[in-house]
Amino acid sequence: MYALYSPTFNQIYIGSTSDMANRFLSHNELATKGHTIKYRPWVIAHIEEYPTKAEAVKREKQLKTANGRQFIRGIVKSKFDSSDVLRAG
Repeated sequence: MYALYSPTFNQIYIGSTSDMANRFLSHNELATKGHTIKYRPWVIAHIEEYPTKAEAVKREKQLKTANGRQFIRGIVKSKFDSSDVLRAG
């Protein structure tokens, strides 16, 4: 499970994958369509590892709730020290 942050657009993206390196490359360079291409470049804000895909997807869904996004925004704010981070959804 991972969270990406776009400092340029103050956006977060939450997803899960079994291959973080390729997924990150896809978000930043390879993909030609989808939500994330509009907000490049992305940086990795947070990663959590789980033993099963089901557990990772469950956590991903938790982080996509209002409370989960607030949690990720807090991590982003502490790592990237942006005063605008908490204002975005």
